[in-house]
Amino acid sequence: MPIPMLNVDLHCHSHVSDGTLAPAELAARAHANGVDVWALTDHDEIGGIAEARSVAQAIGLRFIAGVEISITWTGQTVHIVGLNIDEHSTVLQQGLASVRSGRINRGHEIAAQLDKAGIPDAFEGALKYAGNPEMIGRTHFARYIIERGIHDEVRDVFKNFLIEGKPGFVPHRWATLEQAVTWIRAAGGRAVIAHPGRYPLPQLAFDALLDTFRDLGGEGIEVVTGSHTPDQYGEYAKVALQAGMLASRGSDFHGPKESRVDLGSLPPLPAGLTPVWHDWVL
Repeated sequence: MPIPMLNVDLHCHSHVSDGTLAPAELAARAHANGVDVWALTDHDEIGGIAEARSVAQAIGLRFIAGVEISITWTGQTVHIVGLNIDEHSTVLQQGLASVRSGRINRGHEIAAQLDKAGIPDAFEGALKYAGNPEMIGRTHFARYIIERGIHDEVRDVFKNFLIEGKPGFVPHRWATLEQAVTWIRAAGGRAVIAHPGRYPLPQLAFDALLDTFRDLGGEGIEVVTGSHTPDQYGEYAKVALQAGMLASRGSDFHGPKESRVDLGSLPPLPAGLTPVWHDWVL
């Protein structure tokens, strides 16, 4: 049976993590933009799911509960999206709490470095932009740096601050790949490698990531995402086909002024791929 052509957006963030809009606002925006099936995938946090689901159901938007888990792989931060999860899973809840626990201390270390670089009061400044204090992270510091008039855009901040070799970079040990996939599967979800084109991984390290992910029970890879260029859509479509993996699509929307693409505005998946949602939406 052919799969209907639906506008599916399975990756975005609310102010519960590092987005700028409330879950309810995201649901309304997705619906207004013609999205048929929508997932909220906050970083290491599921606190916005109840609000998102409630509003989505009220306006007739099909909702998929999700999360984006930060992991460390060969010294790099990689993100694993969990889709169609049960947010009440104790295993998932406890795992995410363990990932979040180091963020506040890391935030103070970031602020100390920025202070030495001539940007005072950065922790308190970043906290104003964090809807959830437990989730304070680099994007919140970037917004404070913009407030100070040092740069106009988040992407410009990340060229000069908060990245390796620049003021404000503090590495964090995230979950392991095995932990992330285990938590997602324990919650009944499907694990997906988010925006693979973003990671500066040598080919051998990426191949090992893909093989290990699949061996652990990971099932999908993001192909069409706001964090990929159009050329990368085709590149990662080939990766998905060759690896026998499901393909996902999501804007990675963080806010109206901070995202390359809006909710629901991406092109469809390339032909020949099996969508990650193929057995959820008929």
